[in-house]
Amino acid sequence: MSSSTFSPPPSPIAWTEPQRQTAFEQWLGSLPRAHGVDPASVRSASSDASFRRYFRVDTAHGPRIVMDAPPAQEDCRPFVRVAALLRGAGLNAPEVIAWDEARGFMLLSDLGNQTYLSALDDRNARALYGDALAALVRMQGIAAQGDVPAYDHAILSREVQLFPDWYVARHIGTELTNDEANGLARCVGLILDNNLAQPAVLVHRDYHSRNLMQTGDAGSADNPGILDFQDAVWGPITYDLASLLRDAYIELDEEVQIDYAVRYWERASKAGLPVGDDFGAFWRDFEWMGLQRHLKVLGIFARLSHRDGKDTYLNDLPLVWRYAHHVATRYNGLGPLAHLLERLAGTARVDGFY
Repeated sequence: MSSSTFSPPPSPIAWTEPQRQTAFEQWLGSLPRAHGVDPASVRSASSDASFRRYFRVDTAHGPRIVMDAPPAQEDCRPFVRVAALLRGAGLNAPEVIAWDEARGFMLLSDLGNQTYLSALDDRNARALYGDALAALVRMQGIAAQGDVPAYDHAILSREVQLFPDWYVARHIGTELTNDEANGLARCVGLILDNNLAQPAVLVHRDYHSRNLMQTGDAGSADNPGILDFQDAVWGPITYDLASLLRDAYIELDEEVQIDYAVRYWERASKAGLPVGDDFGAFWRDFEWMGLQRHLKVLGIFARLSHRDGKDTYLNDLPLVWRYAHHVATRYNGLGPLAHLLERLAGTARVDGFY
């Protein structure tokens, strides 16, 4: 990050809208000389499941990230607000160096390109997850109620609705019977009642291996770098832990999940977070919160494929299905959901569901 050596000229960036390209180039060229930006060095960094794109650019102060977020589709104000909250708590979130709010361009500090997903292995996993759990406890201690939206019944319900709308109807291509629809509604009611009864904290909402960056040696104060936090809400305390330990992209053995969850619970309790004094009850809340998330993710991944043409997410559906089915078979009252998931897997005839 501190190197001032410019990279070789990159390949041209593909633009589908000439007006957007012109605006981008004008904005980049207008940045103050103090930033030392080399416009010719712009190259693709990454994209995500939204309309945002990210580029890397060389500057006199080392590489920086440029966010391209078309205002018609993306509101950058939550990103700026939450970045300030995280950085104010000593967490390693990108610094907003320059921002053209009207046109949706932003110059950010660069957290590198080593995601947890690419960095984790058998040698460093315990240390890296330890860093992530420590950062999570610190994040949850931020008094952000009122600064972010409430993760209320309306939002949770709207998320779960992605499951029947996009996974069942569009991806599997089937209709629910009346009994299945009623059974699903009862199960969703139980799940949301549990979720909404949990103590509330600041929730990142996508705290997992693709949004955590290894930015230093395991155990260092800089680790992890935290990305993609613009959708943060005030909601259930177990949500981000479920995102991390039941990640759609990395499968941990359940005994490992429990070990990390206990470590988090002990650390959170010492920090004064409202995790309760019964780990068994906390674990149940964790599982039920994860179930809500995984039903949502099944719908989101299906939507990303069928609406947005991002088919690679379909490769992760079997693991998410297994997470959801595992919890649905474990607790009283969720049997109709377990049977529905089994029927849908049989209908889909996709390898890897069982």
